[in-house]
Amino acid sequence: MSYEKVLQAKRIVIGTKQTVKALKEGSVRELVIASDAEPKVTAKVANEALELNVPIQYVDSMKKLGKACGIEVGASTVAIIR
Repeated sequence: MSYEKVLQAKRIVIGTKQTVKALKEGSVRELVIASDAEPKVTAKVANEALELNVPIQYVDSMKKLGKACGIEVGASTVAIIR
């Protein structure tokens, strides 16, 4: 289900650093995190989203999430922008 949200989103931000930046700017509508990503990589993003009450969706595969974003590599986090 969340893969479809990423595919349909008009604007997304891919990757943990860019996602944290977008969260701090207040422009994130929803966050998608791959469950198979390293927890130490995604923890900062997840904590920031929880503090800001941004909804978090989990998907099973970094590879599928990357493909949904239109990139050839896996994606650990994707922010759907307002």
